[in-house]
Order: sequence, then structure tokens, then C-alpha cells
Amino acid sequence: MVNAEDGERDWYTKAGVRRDPRRLLREELGAGRLYFPPALIPYAAHPLVRALPAEAQQALAARHLFQYLGFTTHFETEVVNRATQRIATGRSGTDTPARTRLDAFRIYCDEGYHALYSFDVVRQIADASGVEPVPYDFAPFRERLDAVGVEALPGQPVLAQLLQVVVFETLVTAILGEVPKDERVLTVVRQIVRDHARDEGWHHAFFARFFRELWARQSAAERVRVARCLPGLVRSSLLPDLRPVRAALAAAGLGAARVEEVVHDSYPRAATERAMREAARHALRLFEETGVLAVPGARDAFLAAGLLAEGAGDDP
Repeated sequence: MVNAEDGERDWYTKAGVRRDPRRLLREELGAGRLYFPPALIPYAAHPLVRALPAEAQQALAARHLFQYLGFTTHFETEVVNRATQRIATGRSGTDTPARTRLDAFRIYCDEGYHALYSFDVVRQIADASGVEPVPYDFAPFRERLDAVGVEALPGQPVLAQLLQVVVFETLVTAILGEVPKDERVLTVVRQIVRDHARDEGWHHAFFARFFRELWARQSAAERVRVARCLPGLVRSSLLPDLRPVRAALAAAGLGAARVEEVVHDSYPRAATERAMREAARHALRLFEETGVLAVPGARDAFLAAGLLAEGAGDDP
């Protein structure tokens, strides 16, 4: 285990909130820079979208970026820091060592900073481009996530919240890895995504270690409930939220029927399931290593949730 003093020193010198300057939009909007990599916008190549005027397509890409950053702002503050605060303040329901609580306070600062600069960059780009974000209500997504815990862990909302953050912080998406490498994208966007990815590497390690300790403290009966809760949390975290997609497509000028056609064609079930399994691979490896998938009924629950491919055997 990393020495607590080394971890503290590293955070104070390496965490983005401690070392990075404010990221500012450069004079790049008129130079052909992209708001977001087209390959990471599922509907960008759809014929109905490609038929839109160039200005409408650019606004769509900007709003896709705004949605990603808006989701980050809400998720970090309303889900991740909801649970991280409990760990940091000793209200997680587990006997948490002081060094773990200190690390949780540091992560709380990190996540708040990620939310801050995500919102900051949305406003910088919106003000400079004249493209406003479509209204976004995060509550339905949060409620969908919370409903999984209510059903699988009735009367244990704190445990469900801890599992939510473990799941999300051990998922891996293409955005954090791909956006910083795409030099066509606005520099400020590449910078903040790279900043975020650097912090998340440490967060991943922290929450993987926290889950191992949390899992070890559960009774046999509790492990069954936790194991059957996790697939729903993973799936709910990864299913695309199509409400803002529809709103952005409508704002681009597509009628209701064409919006539904684009959504239907751009988010096919098979591709969505493959993307979820890919994003969940590190979380599934953690669950395999800790024995979650060995709990009676757990592997079947993950399989039913589409997180394990048929015939995957013991290797998630």
C-alpha cells in the first residue's frame, strides 16, 4: 500500500486542483477546430444529420460537448461527491481509517474542481459561439440510478450510494482516452479532458481498494444482495441518456419523427450492449477478483444485464 505521507505529498503536487491553471478558450472557433471527435458522437454520420446545414451540424456537436460536460458537472457533485462526502466524514457505515478519509476529502476536492471547470468551459464556448446548451434535467438519471438500490438494497441507501460511486469510478469510457489525442478538437476541451483523466486514474485505484475493504466486511447474506445490485448499477450508469440527444436534434431543426429515426438508427441495441461491456471491463475484473461473481446467482445476474457475453466463462 502507498505510504500515507507519500500519497498526501503526491496529491498536493499532482492533483489538477492543486497544479493546473484555469483552462481558457483560444481563438480557435473560426479555425475549423472541432467541438468533439465526430467518431464519439453516435449520430454525427447519420444521413439526416449530414443533410443539415453546416452551421446546424456544428451546433449539434457543440451541444453534444455541452451535454457531456453538463453530465460531468451533475454526476460529480450529485452522485460521486454524495458518497465521497460520507466516506470523508466517517458516515459511510463502515469503520474507515483516517488515511482513507483524508484521501476521500482530496477526491471530494478533485470532483468539485472537475465540475467547476466543466461548467466554466461550457460557458466560455457558449458565450463565444452563440450556441446555448439545451436545458438539461439530471434528476431522471439520478432517480433511475437510485431506484436500483431501492429495489436491490431496501432500507440501505448509504450502501447503495457507496456502490454507485465504486461502479462509476471503475468504469472506463473512450472519451477520457480519445479526446485528448485528437488534435482537431478545441485545445481547451482536450486540456480539461486530459486533466480529468489524470485525476481519475488515482480515483480508480482508491475506489477499487475501498470496494475490496467494503466487500470484505459484508456478511454472506449481504454479499448476495450486493452482488445482485451491482449489475443494475453498472447498466444504469452506462445506458445512454437519450433525452438530451432528442432535445439537441430538435434544436437543430429536425421534426419529431426524424428525431426518433436518428435516435433509433444511432443507438442500436447490439452496439450499445457491446459498448457497455467494454466500458465495464475493469469493474467486472474487480468483481471477479473479489469474489462477487462467485456469489450464487451473481454471474447469471451480470449475464442477464448484458454485461457478460455468452460463453465468456470465468473471464469477464
